[in-house]
Amino acid sequence: GAAITITVLTLAAVHTMGIEIDILTAVLLSIVAAVSACGASGVAGGSLLLIPLACGLFGIPNEIAMQVVAVGFIIGVVQDSAETALNSSTDVIFTAAVCKQKQKQNRPD
Repeated sequence: GAAITITVLTLAAVHTMGIEIDILTAVLLSIVAAVSACGASGVAGGSLLLIPLACGLFGIPNEIAMQVVAVGFIIGVVQDSAETALNSSTDVIFTAAVCKQKQKQNRPD
């Protein structure tokens, strides 16, 4: 979730400023966002604080990057709820699948 937030909001800022990027640069942004997201795990809204780092890849000034963070805080109210629901539901599905598999293995034939 954090990697997606960083990537999408940074690409929105890049597009808004009219900066042209190629696919390789977008992939590099995704990698930087994924690595950065590892440090943001467990921190509510932590991904937003990494947006200026990602915007720096494209030469976007910190003033504009912080405006993107402000927009992210507003979007985050809705997005965080959806992100938490998605993460929690996939955890439950994965746990249920593992339990079902273990039950099949432990069943006497």
